[in-house]
Amino acid sequence: MILMSKKLPMILSLSKDPVQVRQEQDVVFLKNRVKEVAVRIKMGLVNQTRLITAASELVRNMMRYGNGGVCLIEVVSSGRINGVRLTFTDKGPGIPDIAAAMRDGFSTGKSLGLGLPGTKRLVNEFDIKSKVGEGTTVTIIKWANG
Repeated sequence: MILMSKKLPMILSLSKDPVQVRQEQDVVFLKNRVKEVAVRIKMGLVNQTRLITAASELVRNMMRYGNGGVCLIEVVSSGRINGVRLTFTDKGPGIPDIAAAMRDGFSTGKSLGLGLPGTKRLVNEFDIKSKVGEGTTVTIIKWANG
């Protein structure tokens, strides 16, 4: 039996201070930091836009459902390709049914229910972990040329 393992990206730089998101001006600061990092790794404008749009959706969810949280911004590498990894963590109520939340049209609020599945489509890698009563962590990666 052969076991295949997915090669994990290597972290090139780690933000020592995760961005705390508690109020609206924190959202603007976060989006600016994400753009700065994307530009630094020479990510194209279209991919920058996709990354910032995904980050905007995830931070909006974190504010709405988790009463804020933190975002860790990292530059990662897989071979010769660089990317930006964002990890959003909140201490909100958690998501009881992640599979349902990842379906287009599912919403616990008064939205179109396109947030999480739409975000997944905008990035190259998407991972979500949630525990009811403890919070949610969403990690995304957008590769500079992907």
